[in-house]
Amino acid sequence: MNLRDLRYVIAVDDHRHFGRAAEACHVSQPTLSGQIRKLEEMLGITLFERTNKSVIPTPAAEQILPLARAAVEKADAITALAQGWRDPLAGSLRLGVIPTLGPYLIPRILGPLKRDYPKLDLVLWEDITDNLLARLRRHELDAVLLATIVEDDDIPSLPLFDEPFLLVLPEGNPLAALPMIGDEDLSKVEMLVLADGHCLRDQALAACHQTGAGRADLRATSLEMLLNMVAAGYGCTLAPALVVAGRTAPVPGTVARPLAPGSAGRTVRLAFRETFPRRQAVEAVAETIRSLRLGGG
Repeated sequence: MNLRDLRYVIAVDDHRHFGRAAEACHVSQPTLSGQIRKLEEMLGITLFERTNKSVIPTPAAEQILPLARAAVEKADAITALAQGWRDPLAGSLRLGVIPTLGPYLIPRILGPLKRDYPKLDLVLWEDITDNLLARLRRHELDAVLLATIVEDDDIPSLPLFDEPFLLVLPEGNPLAALPMIGDEDLSKVEMLVLADGHCLRDQALAACHQTGAGRADLRATSLEMLLNMVAAGYGCTLAPALVVAGRTAPVPGTVARPLAPGSAGRTVRLAFRETFPRRQAVEAVAETIRSLRLGGG
């Protein structure tokens, strides 16, 4: 028994016709029919009931076919995986991304990546920084998009762009009348921050020179939740520039104001294992992101 014979059996089941199955397999009908008969002789069972009008799998074949399909699928996966390792720019690249970046960056890069690297297939995983790095170290991810420096010599990172923060506040807030928010104003606002574990939480508190936990009654796990809380008048929050790019406000009822130059921002990076053999694929993603010139860079 070999994979070729299993493909023949699957083709006959798919087409329910030996001639069409042979055409799909790019062989002559006598060749396909002969191989299936040999397989039936080896197994000691009949796989198909043949008449002049139909080809029907036998009950034995009905049980064998799912196993045959699984075997062929696994074999094809091995072939595809090997091709990916031969060609660094082909096959899957498992990419992690933090929640405060993924929804705003990933849609921008999918088109350019598909155009420039059509054989590269991104498999995306969204999570907080610590969890992404843990998965990266366990070889469950190939690279991660994050906004913090990784203190690990085995995990190098490629800087991609600098992204400033903006203060998002309710339309009726007095600070909304200012063209720019200074450090003194920023230190006085009631800041809404994400729950523990999100790097944007610590960055927002540091920008405001606040050491507290923000509102104790709020443990938001998404930036969109914070923005809607701002719209409801519950406070202000810092949002990366990509969140408000191309819009007058992140959500209705809010305004976004830039901070004084150098006040607060983050550097978006692409981190990966030093030993990852397909560095060319990682660099292709990095170059695609840089080409978008985000953050004004």
